[in-house]
Amino acid sequence: MAPRTYDPARTRKALVAQVEAVAEAAHRLSPEQRALPTALPGWDVHHLLVHIALQIDAVPRFLARPEAPATGPEVSLTAWALGTRTLADQLDAQTREDAATCEDGAARIDAAVADLEPVIEEAVREDLLIPHHFGAMRMHDFTVTRLVELVVHSDDLARATGARVHLDRLALAATVRLLADTLAAKAPGGSVEVRIPPFAVVQAVEGPRHTRGTPPNVVEADPLTWLRLATGRTTWDEALGTAHLSASGERADLSSLLPVLG
Repeated sequence: MAPRTYDPARTRKALVAQVEAVAEAAHRLSPEQRALPTALPGWDVHHLLVHIALQIDAVPRFLARPEAPATGPEVSLTAWALGTRTLADQLDAQTREDAATCEDGAARIDAAVADLEPVIEEAVREDLLIPHHFGAMRMHDFTVTRLVELVVHSDDLARATGARVHLDRLALAATVRLLADTLAAKAPGGSVEVRIPPFAVVQAVEGPRHTRGTPPNVVEADPLTWLRLATGRTTWDEALGTAHLSASGERADLSSLLPVLG
């Protein structure tokens, strides 16, 4: 199957909307909320706000680097997702270091947004290769990864504080699709149909391929549940005990394949 493509205009619109949403939410937080723990080990909400700022900052930071040479295979979106776990310790250390010297996480996000605004058109260029940690990557693809980071951490922020953090529909759709495609890349095959309506349907898991009629192995989740499963925010067993996840068929247990994003 050919890699999924994303429309640059829609990516730009989604990025602006989700950045604005999380910045607005950050400014509504009380000092008490900023000290609350999050789902991320050892991080309180202040750490999370600083980390969100770093994810926004990454766009102008990578754009400021020299263009990558067009040699060797390009880093795909699913390769990025599957490789994030290898950067976890580095990102954790950077977040803790920045959080220790930053007094106001919301202001730190504002500064990141200010740096992003002048380069927003460059951020969705498909013809520009940037030097990523894993190799050369299309700038537009890297910006799609920012949607994933922003959506995932916007949900983290909402769950930690109880505050309402808007998830832009375009940003959520791109995130759900990329995480679904990553599962299919991690466990290629056609024996299980994974449905996340209304955004994605993928075939995964080695075994007999279904071609007609009702698939014998079906997993279906709502977008937020899938987001949390795919990023390890909730477990398979926790979600399966709710109305938000259903799984039918002997191959439909995906617990050993989740999460797909570190």
